Amino acid sequence: MKKLKTVAIVLFIANITFAQKIEKTLIGTWKLISVENTNADGTKTFPYETNPKGLLFLDDKGNYAIQIYKNERLKIISGDKNKCTPEENAAIVQGSNSHFGKYEIDESTKTITFKIETASFPNWEQTEQKRSYKYNNGQLEYIVVNTTQGGKSVTAKVVWKKL
Repeated sequence: MKKLKTVAIVLFIANITFAQKIEKTLIGTWKLISVENTNADGTKTFPYETNPKGLLFLDDKGNYAIQIYKNERLKIISGDKNKCTPEENAAIVQGSNSHFGKYEIDESTKTITFKIETASFPNWEQTEQKRSYKYNNGQLEYIVVNTTQGGKSVTAKVVWKKL
């Protein structure tokens, strides 16, 4: 019985150590590589074009921040964001996505849960969103199943590279 307890304790510690190693691998700053949406009919689109800009920060205290932008965005003609035309406002909203809050990683299910506090898309605020992820050779890829562009009828594959 004593050996069984010892084995259980060793396995428990090994499991925690392995989970912390994975979590530490994901902690840091990431550069956005791509966002590819798949529509309900199977067609694919790139909502932030083919060379988007963005950063993902994951810290060791469970805080995160995400910023995503189209690579090329037109300047505001008036030079004052409070005096944008309706078209300029639409381009700003449609050309960016950001949110921040807390995150949790579940290594056993390969999911990241974002507990969104504040978002540029207000419908996401105070929600929790799970994303299945893959990590390989310094790249993090996750799937968004409730996007800002079509909700559940569109899924997005988001790819980040560790800086």
